[in-house]
Amino acid sequence: MNGAALVAIAATIGNFLQGWDNATIAGAVVYIKKELELSAAIEGLIVAMSLIGATLITTCSGTISDWVGRRPMLICSSMFYFLSGIIMLWSPNVYVLLLARLLNGFGIGLAVTLVPLYISETAPSEIRGLLNTLPQFTGSGGMFLAYCMIFGMSLLASPSWRLMLGVLSIPALLYFALTVFFLPESPRWLVSKGKMIEAKRVLQRLRGREDVSGEMALLVEGLAVGGETSIEEYIIGPADELDEDQEPTADRDAIKLYGPEEGLSWIAKPVTGQSRLSFVSRQGSMVTPSVPLMDPLVTLFGSVHEKLPEMGGSMRSMLFPNFGSMFSTVEPNMKNEEWDEESLQREDDGYGSDGGDVESDDNLHSPLISRQTTSVEKDGMVPQSHGSILTMRRHSSLMQGGDASSMGIGGGWQLAWKWSEREGEDGKKEGGFKRIYLHQEGGAPGSRRGSLVSIPGDHTAAADGDYIQAAALVSQPALFSKDLMNRRPAGPAMAHPSQSAGNVSILAALLEPGVKRALIVGIGIQILQQFSGINGVLYYTPQILTQAGVDVLLSNLGISSNSASFLISGVTNLLMLPSIAIAMRFMDVAGRRSLLLTTIPVLVISLIALVIGNVFDFGEVIHAVVSTLCVVIYFCTFVMGYGPIPNILCAEIFPTRVRGICIAICALVFWICDVIVTYTLPVMLTSIGLAGVFGIYAVVCVISWVFIFLRVPETKGMPLEVITEFFAVGAQQGAAKNE
Repeated sequence: MNGAALVAIAATIGNFLQGWDNATIAGAVVYIKKELELSAAIEGLIVAMSLIGATLITTCSGTISDWVGRRPMLICSSMFYFLSGIIMLWSPNVYVLLLARLLNGFGIGLAVTLVPLYISETAPSEIRGLLNTLPQFTGSGGMFLAYCMIFGMSLLASPSWRLMLGVLSIPALLYFALTVFFLPESPRWLVSKGKMIEAKRVLQRLRGREDVSGEMALLVEGLAVGGETSIEEYIIGPADELDEDQEPTADRDAIKLYGPEEGLSWIAKPVTGQSRLSFVSRQGSMVTPSVPLMDPLVTLFGSVHEKLPEMGGSMRSMLFPNFGSMFSTVEPNMKNEEWDEESLQREDDGYGSDGGDVESDDNLHSPLISRQTTSVEKDGMVPQSHGSILTMRRHSSLMQGGDASSMGIGGGWQLAWKWSEREGEDGKKEGGFKRIYLHQEGGAPGSRRGSLVSIPGDHTAAADGDYIQAAALVSQPALFSKDLMNRRPAGPAMAHPSQSAGNVSILAALLEPGVKRALIVGIGIQILQQFSGINGVLYYTPQILTQAGVDVLLSNLGISSNSASFLISGVTNLLMLPSIAIAMRFMDVAGRRSLLLTTIPVLVISLIALVIGNVFDFGEVIHAVVSTLCVVIYFCTFVMGYGPIPNILCAEIFPTRVRGICIAICALVFWICDVIVTYTLPVMLTSIGLAGVFGIYAVVCVISWVFIFLRVPETKGMPLEVITEFFAVGAQQGAAKNE
């Protein structure tokens, strides 16, 4: 946790520099205009050039980051920041200044696009929301400190705008040093390129423990894009206490789960009678959204969060103290060669088998992503448990017990595999290797509330016994994909899954139903955020504070109007910091969706109050007080929800294979909308007035609330790979519903 937090803090210096630059250019342009005698058009171009640069670099940043990695792009961002600061410090004329502003925009574009992505790929799922709120906090902190510096310099007899802008190079140099010498590459990107040894070392550093085999397996499974996924239900109990009254399926369908202690095991039995890809209630009926237009995906995600697993002290924890590690194996004499692209290039022959006599239907194991021999039977190609690539070290730290939330892959989820074998119509054996994301249901054992799917029929005995229920997402694993099997008939371990993932074209991956649905969510929320009024309120703030008499009060203290403006802006940013800190506290507790649905109505009320204050005459004093309060409330509420959450969501909902390019698409939409809002605001103020502008913003906020309520799911605490799997399930469900 500490390793991931320090890495996230270092990465967000890029956002600190963005906030710093936004503040310094706002102050420096006052003095640039006087010295260089600029026209209004050139003045606007100097300010907007960084926005143009950010938009341009965003068009290719995602694709390049998927190609060369996240860390090199962050290094480039720091270099752009540093070079732009040095050039702005020199700037002999306006043309050189425009070039420097363009380079500065490149640095901003890379930081805004890739820092949330980088944090999402390195942070544990339990604190991913908190760490991904850091960019908002550091950005506002950078603006506050920069305004303090500008205010101090504005009190001098002849303030230097070159020095104001050039100071950027000092923190940029620190950012460069951290990106080069401290920040590791994203482990998910490393796995996508087959660099397993390096990915394992990075994860060990980020998690602060030696055994990261479970998360390594999760990262490999995240390479797949698309594929059919089904929702199943399992009842899990001790193997030695099997009760006939609790038997929903035949023994041949049971899966044995091995515990860390010798002789300790559980039986997982799939519940029959469920239809594929259906949301089933406790009574076994189809769950339809309570609102007709609500996306079933929102309901599916919500069902996971209705009742999370107990954190400790529950009856279930007493019954199954080792539930979190029950997917471990106790196989002795395992080889421990690393599975990496370099070793794969050295060895290209078939693997010998050292398999034992364990039955294939007992094969539900946690993985060790290391190169192990793969047993392949001629008649069925059934992988055996001994020597399989799906095994875990005996004395793993993940096998030390604890409750369900402390182990697995985060958020109460466990990763496992199973091999099912049956006879086909021609009498030949047929088998299917499946990956399972298991989610322990919350509440007391046998609880019938808060489940993802139901158990048809009455299983009162299970509720009274030592059995627990687990929902599961079941699909084809990346370790045993059809493509790998077709190309490598000797066994899936002959090729790394990244080779199969690399053969999928970017366009084909983007057209996958789950990815398209995620893009709709990401693009939609970015558009609505930009049109929700933040730029208009920022534009209007100096005017209403002037009406409130703040500048008069400061002028009486001997502070010039420019200095007063800088001081007011700095105080405004200072007020945002506690609000962002509150958002960081609740981002992984209340969740992203809940924060948005709670804070957006406050934005609407603030905007409506501003409209009323500008339509009706309440007197100058009342108008000034109400307007000031509304602006402060709007700012503080915005940075708690609608400010950071769109970027957080966009960094969570896309598969590893296309995460970079999808985030770049969303970021490009963000910058384009930013340009549109910024340059249409003066025109709108002239044509429909301030009340009309804020009225439109209020309507957009209402539309935003409706869109989020109907289309945006809750992603708190869930592993990225499980989130993308849910999007695939939701897309398939939607397609089946429309047929």
